[in-house]
Amino acid sequence: MAAAERRAFAHRINRTVAAEVRKQVSREYGNSPQLSKKRGGPPQSVPLTEVVEPVDFEEYLDSHVPDAEPGPLRDLVEFPTDDLEVIHQTRDCRTLEPGIPEDEKQDARVRDAVQVYTEDWVMVQRKYQRLSTMYNAITAERQRERQKGLPRQVFELDEVAEERSSQGDSDDLKRCSTSLDDTPRGSWASSIFDLKNSAADFLLRSLLVRTAIEETDRTNEELRKKNRHGEILALYPAPDEDEAVERCSIPEVPKEHFGQRILVKCLSLKFEIEIEPIFGSLALYDVKEKKKISENFYFDLNSEHMKGLLRAHSAHPAISTLARSAIFSLTHPSPDIFLVIKLEKVLQQGDISECCEPYMVMKETDALKNKEKLEKLRVAGEQFCTRLGRYRMPFAWTAIHLVNIINSTGMLERDASDSESDRKGTWNERKRKTYERMSVGEEMCSFSNFRPATLTVTNFFKQEGDRLSDEDLYKFLADMRRPSSVLRRLRPVTAQLKIDISPVPENPHYCLSPELLHVLPYPDLRVRPTKEILEFPVKEVYTPHTTYRNLLYVYPQSLNFSSRQGSVRNIAVKLQFMAGEDPGQAMPVIFGKSSCSDFAKEAYTAVVYHNKSPEFYEEFKLKIPANLTDNHHLLFTFYHISCQQKQNTPLETPVGYTWIPLMQHGRLRTGQFCLPVSVDKPPPSYSVLTPDVQLPGMKWVDNHKGVFNVEVLAVSSVHTQDPFLDKFFTLIHVLEEYTFPFRLKDVILTENNMDSELKSSVGNLRVASLESLVVFSHQILNKLIQLIVYPPVIAGQIVNLGRAAFEAIAVMVNQIHKNLDSSQDQHGHNHLLASYIFYVFRLPVAEPGLPETGMPPHSGPIQYATLSRTTGRPVSLNLSRSKSISNSNPDLTTTPNSPDEEVQKIVGSKGIDRSHSWVNSAYAPGGPKSVLRRNHPNSSMDLKQAAERAPNRISSYLENSTFPPATPMRSTTKKVERDWEAPQTCRPGRQT
Repeated sequence: MAAAERRAFAHRINRTVAAEVRKQVSREYGNSPQLSKKRGGPPQSVPLTEVVEPVDFEEYLDSHVPDAEPGPLRDLVEFPTDDLEVIHQTRDCRTLEPGIPEDEKQDARVRDAVQVYTEDWVMVQRKYQRLSTMYNAITAERQRERQKGLPRQVFELDEVAEERSSQGDSDDLKRCSTSLDDTPRGSWASSIFDLKNSAADFLLRSLLVRTAIEETDRTNEELRKKNRHGEILALYPAPDEDEAVERCSIPEVPKEHFGQRILVKCLSLKFEIEIEPIFGSLALYDVKEKKKISENFYFDLNSEHMKGLLRAHSAHPAISTLARSAIFSLTHPSPDIFLVIKLEKVLQQGDISECCEPYMVMKETDALKNKEKLEKLRVAGEQFCTRLGRYRMPFAWTAIHLVNIINSTGMLERDASDSESDRKGTWNERKRKTYERMSVGEEMCSFSNFRPATLTVTNFFKQEGDRLSDEDLYKFLADMRRPSSVLRRLRPVTAQLKIDISPVPENPHYCLSPELLHVLPYPDLRVRPTKEILEFPVKEVYTPHTTYRNLLYVYPQSLNFSSRQGSVRNIAVKLQFMAGEDPGQAMPVIFGKSSCSDFAKEAYTAVVYHNKSPEFYEEFKLKIPANLTDNHHLLFTFYHISCQQKQNTPLETPVGYTWIPLMQHGRLRTGQFCLPVSVDKPPPSYSVLTPDVQLPGMKWVDNHKGVFNVEVLAVSSVHTQDPFLDKFFTLIHVLEEYTFPFRLKDVILTENNMDSELKSSVGNLRVASLESLVVFSHQILNKLIQLIVYPPVIAGQIVNLGRAAFEAIAVMVNQIHKNLDSSQDQHGHNHLLASYIFYVFRLPVAEPGLPETGMPPHSGPIQYATLSRTTGRPVSLNLSRSKSISNSNPDLTTTPNSPDEEVQKIVGSKGIDRSHSWVNSAYAPGGPKSVLRRNHPNSSMDLKQAAERAPNRISSYLENSTFPPATPMRSTTKKVERDWEAPQTCRPGRQT
């Protein structure tokens, strides 16, 4: 606005800024002795125009000790001594059974996993934190709940206002004039109340009675307490998260990961003719990623008569194999996901086309016309079931495009309760939900809130013997999405499969986990269960393992026996999980499919009739034993199945053998394998060798070339399947059990080279895959902290790994922060690390259990080490170095006697700026160590107390500090002495 157009009053506004006012006051009164006299001190040397830092409240309290006389407000000044509270909270288990292996003998990996996944949460809680002004979702919700229970306050003035609003103006004037005429004083009260007609108040009989002041105060105090609400500020509105000045985000409890879940119920399966049992399976496939994203779910919808044809080949079926409904999980929903349904039948003589022909030609309406043919087919079916009932052959398949279900049924409207639940969620939960909607397109492919649908699938496509692989399936699925699909022009196998697809309710009943554990709630164990189907996510899932899971999946893919001599055409592959080389050492760890036992010792692939180079689509699911050794292996035996009954011709004729050793150099072997097949039985001691080794006197198919392709996949919270993590854990376990010498690939580990190998392994953690680091983060951090607190002793020498372990922690934290920024809260804290610190972290309070092995015996105190400190050495070790030096601080040449003494030496180091270090922040006024020091002035608390309070210090370090990867930081932990006695017996080391 131009100056000429400015209004008159605007010219008179004083536009002097605050800085000019301060300067003017400073010039007039800055050096005034009267002002200094009023302040009660010498003249101020600090100009009033300079900004002064606010007073640190806790620092002021430390320097100004309160008076010895207790006053009424002393509790507001002193820090409460009972504020810190260590809570051991039992970990929630979502299953009736604990889910841990029952084997008495467990290897070190399983033992560590069981301990991590079953121990209680340890939380350091502040009892009076609820009285602070900080915001969290729980506080706001509690405030709203309190306001709901408050009685409605009604005041006389509000009643008068309501009455006036309800009555007309004329009534108000009439009532007011009447009141003014009838009362001698035209007061405000007389204009409202009709004093003549109103009821008299109660007489105050004690009004003129002389009463002591103390008695009056006591009476008033009792009257104030009557009908008083427990919360003084309950009427104050609940704080808004966006306007909160102080926030407190409590990390979420670590839990098992689940994506969006859908429930699929198989209701019925009917064909035009019923002549033999038919078996089905379901699985999810992502066409775009060309990946199978779930394990198989097997179902049996046959009638009791059809099931009776196979009773000779199966024992009483377990209730878990009678499931007809399944829960699928989808972490990354997309419009490219198909539900693939495959059907199998009992093996019979003839190829797939011949076996499908009756189902494609005969109709139910022509039953009388084709009565003789149907009877003949039924008799043949019964004969094949009796003789070949344990074998299957491919039959037909179809697929359901899941996004079509959502588009056809529509999305459920989100009601007020849903939106309210979104508002009630924590900041982390709402951010994650928003991120999921943005990343996957919730409107397009969300499977969490669509309307339930019942589908009737009528068309199935017959399987083709030479197109059974997953690659062929992806081509078929991509073709189904086109309007002019080639599959639509094929003659289908007519059937009616009714299935129901719906979102999973909040707490489904009668569910079984992928390990066949009963998921709560499970009121009746006799009810037919619903199976939870394990997901194989398309992308990485950065969620730490919290439950014990140790599963193995085997996928035979193809076999080439074209050069194999003899009658080898109807080939079945038998899988066995062997604990040794004796045939009786097959373990019952293979999960059953449908209408069978829970576990079996052997399983067969489907047979493709008259094909010497068959393709397979089978999935075998196995439970990995708790004590996995080098002798455990997968044994594949290839059989020729005689479909036509002949004299002197066995049903099964073995035509080949191959195997996969599961443990090699301390690692579980997984991945793709192209194995040679032996014509002869494997020789003794074959299990520790791979079939690639040319064993003398053995005959191989196709001159020892790889002819059998198979994939082995592990879903395990025990075995990392990362080479760097596997080596790290293997070395840790070798060190804990002291099993020297130990062969690790081409290196033989001894006491001489263990130091360098372990340091190298700790340093190589930075190149491990991020997903493996995250999912095993609890175990990795526990082991690294253990190396810091208790340096290992090898051959009588303490191995200093504190600096390397600390740098590994820093690098790991840095990688998680940089790569998982979507998992951070409003403070920039990563919720994965925060939850570890808040619930999982604990300082080891005792040295790792020492087995009855060859640790060098010595006596004397073992001291509790600080970070990278080698000063706590047993006297009996006779180490050559007489002067102990700390690697974390070379200025320290002696072992401090207490944490306070150590801190004083660290802070007092020559000219070193420690103002931003973790130690100073921990020991600064208000820091966690300062709190502990005030509570324990003599620093005499035991290690257990220090360990239970330590998460607060580590939390402030991990969450609020940024370090370069190789910057050694200083730790302060209490030194403790304990007696240690080495075992007297030594076990010989592993033979190489």
